[in-house]
Amino acid sequence: MLGISENIEIKKLQIESFKSSRLIGISQQAKSIIKILLGLLLVFIISLFLPWTQNTRARGKLNALQPTHRPQTIHSIIDGRIESWNVQEGDYVEKGDTIMKISEIHNKFLDPELLVRTQNQINAKAQAGEAYDKKVDALDLQIEALKANNKLRIEQARNRLRQAELLVESDSISYEAAKVNFDIADARLKRMQELYKQGLKSLTDLESRKQEFQKNQVKLIAAENKLLSSRNELLSAQIELNAIHFDFQNKLAKAESEKFTAMSSGFTTNAEVNKLQNEYNNFKVRAGMYYVVAPQAGYITRAVKVGVGELIKSGTSIISILPGDYELAAEVYIKPIDLPLVHEGNKVRFIFDGWPAIIFSGWPNLSNGTFGGVVRAVDKFSDKKNNHYRVLIVPDSSDTPWPEPLRIGTGAEAIMLFNDVPVWYEIWRQLNGFPPDFYEDALDKEKPSDILYEPYK
Repeated sequence: MLGISENIEIKKLQIESFKSSRLIGISQQAKSIIKILLGLLLVFIISLFLPWTQNTRARGKLNALQPTHRPQTIHSIIDGRIESWNVQEGDYVEKGDTIMKISEIHNKFLDPELLVRTQNQINAKAQAGEAYDKKVDALDLQIEALKANNKLRIEQARNRLRQAELLVESDSISYEAAKVNFDIADARLKRMQELYKQGLKSLTDLESRKQEFQKNQVKLIAAENKLLSSRNELLSAQIELNAIHFDFQNKLAKAESEKFTAMSSGFTTNAEVNKLQNEYNNFKVRAGMYYVVAPQAGYITRAVKVGVGELIKSGTSIISILPGDYELAAEVYIKPIDLPLVHEGNKVRFIFDGWPAIIFSGWPNLSNGTFGGVVRAVDKFSDKKNNHYRVLIVPDSSDTPWPEPLRIGTGAEAIMLFNDVPVWYEIWRQLNGFPPDFYEDALDKEKPSDILYEPYK
């Protein structure tokens, strides 16, 4: 039983013959699977240390780089009625080509001779303004004449006043002399009366003295009367001098009033001329607005108003035009969490709608069907709709050119490339929800002591 005896033949037990052994045993196929799994595990572990380019994706569309090259809508500047179309959708037009013609609908502008009649009104008003200017000149001459005449009249009145003063002085002397003669005659008459009473003089002598006394009295009265008359003439001369001054002031004020009235009327006429000239220029410019022309060269894309005879209002969209020569750029929107990572000059990979691509976002060099781009600008404020920031991206001149058939409005998905990290680090970052790493510039890697600073000149 123990197998010690040589006479006893003991058969070797085959484990595989037992059912339980077959259930728990490892087959050759299982060993192959284990080897494959171990190999895959080894490959996975090795791949965790492979470089991975961090990135973030953003959706957007293509647009023109320059605002003046983007699609624009042509509007009608004035109210009118569509008379005729000169283009069709899809036509290429040059700058200044006539797109359509409209006619006038306002009663104010329906007169075909509006410009001629307005010009006639301007000429009439201008002539009226010239007449007022001439009237002002005439009044200036009249004022100068008044001043010259007043100067002469005042000089004449002053001479008369001086003559009256001298006459009063002369008459005063004559009056004083007559007064002295009268006093002498009076004294002599009194002495003669005394002598007559004493019988020393005759009656004839006394009567002669009385007659002489009466003559001196008459002379005194005449001299006094003449003096009073001279004084009246002096007062008249003074009054005349003042009257001349007041008359001059009155005439001067009247002439200046008429002058200022003419000047005011002239200014009003000039203002009306300017107003009419403004209206004339507006009418002239408006007449040129009956033809809607292309603001720049491009393709007619869509007509908003199409019916001939259809009324349009000022500011109404008429037609859309796409510039023929434009440089494409992509507008994509990124989340606020990615904003600090995006800067001008960052590299971007693009997937355009309609162009198939095989994407390996972490290994952009292995991707196929993508196109390169460079960040041109980042908006300083977020979009009001979704609180995202707009990023403008232009083609990368060092990469494959963008497809020629691309058009404005084509959808684009941008893969913004950031720092290169190991795969395991990227998995850890994604699991923890951390943002990608910043770019590391060459200057950031240098030590401060290795950077040479030049003094500001």
